Amino acid sequence: MKVLVADKFPDTDIERMKKLGFTVVYNPELKDQALAEEIKRSEAEAVIVRSTKVTEPMLDSGHLSLVIRAGSGYDTIDVAACSKRGIYVANCPGKNATAVAELAFGLILALDRRLADNVGQLREKKWNKKEFSKARGLYGRTLGLIGVGQIGTLMVERARAFGMPVVAWSRSLTPEKAQRLGITRKNSPEEVAAAADAVSVHLALTPETKGLCGEKFFAAMRKGAYFINTSRGGVVDEATLKKAIAEKGIRAGLDVYAKEPSSGTGAFEDDIAELEGVYGTHHIGASTDQAQEAIADETLRILQVYHDTGHVPNVVNLCERTPATHALVVRHRDRVGVLAHVLNGLRGAGINVQEMENVIFSGAEAAMARIHIDRAPTDGVLDAIRSGNEDIYELDLIPLSE
Repeated sequence: MKVLVADKFPDTDIERMKKLGFTVVYNPELKDQALAEEIKRSEAEAVIVRSTKVTEPMLDSGHLSLVIRAGSGYDTIDVAACSKRGIYVANCPGKNATAVAELAFGLILALDRRLADNVGQLREKKWNKKEFSKARGLYGRTLGLIGVGQIGTLMVERARAFGMPVVAWSRSLTPEKAQRLGITRKNSPEEVAAAADAVSVHLALTPETKGLCGEKFFAAMRKGAYFINTSRGGVVDEATLKKAIAEKGIRAGLDVYAKEPSSGTGAFEDDIAELEGVYGTHHIGASTDQAQEAIADETLRILQVYHDTGHVPNVVNLCERTPATHALVVRHRDRVGVLAHVLNGLRGAGINVQEMENVIFSGAEAAMARIHIDRAPTDGVLDAIRSGNEDIYELDLIPLSE
């Protein structure tokens, strides 16, 4: 199996791939047209990326079947274009969760004690204890979380260690989970903003979350509160955040931005980092040795499982629900040609198969096929399938619930 690694990846793990039998092309500098040409030239079956974008023109090599995002988010990959071509997209969820939570909480501490300003003035040979002694402290302050997945859950643990009560909102946060975590569940991001002294955002960027932290959200935030974003820049309406910084004294700790360079180094054009009260880092939330080792291990696991079984761990672009309306259940002898006969019967009726499985009973004499189809066959089609092969014991049609 040919694998193209188009981002920086540990040399030891490149060697591990080779020892596992993969043919590896490693070029972390590939971008845009150069990457498209290399995918085609190398006849790569799998591509591994971190921050490098995978766009639709790159996908028509004729060989590519798997794109792995060596990280959790996958908004840099054209998932819709991959899905249209039957190319799997997989990620490594949760492997960098601890690293991101550590940075997010570090930004809260840095904002509260104004650590960067302290360092800057000392480097300028200025002593200003009078100014920098004005810190609020975190104990007893309320932390608000927007998103309570793996990273958000780790933030709860860290807040507890600092004596901070937590209020939170997430589409998936149930009252039972909130009680289990010992936090207060709110009904909207705005309710969290109104109740918190510091708000930390931990959401994937989707059409539903784009600009979620916008005008209503920042209007609800308390004056002088802290706002932390280590998720994706697109989750925040940056113009509204700038306004809140200027008018409400919001302090912001940002690791992600609306405009970021496409490579590891380059000019940074987003002027929000120049504002007083903003502490910025370089989209490094996942960038610890521990996180990168865990992500590399998971990436190799995905490759190995796909190579050995055809299944893709952590796949993100399979239908949660297909257009299937009925299941055709076929109990049959485990003989050559039975399933071909059933599928030919469906094809003749113009019926499309959406999903199917065939399980074998102990002794390998009998099997059961479950075939999801996009519409119900007529009684005549069912009778023809049933009577046309003597190895079919039973054939049932089951409507699928909405």
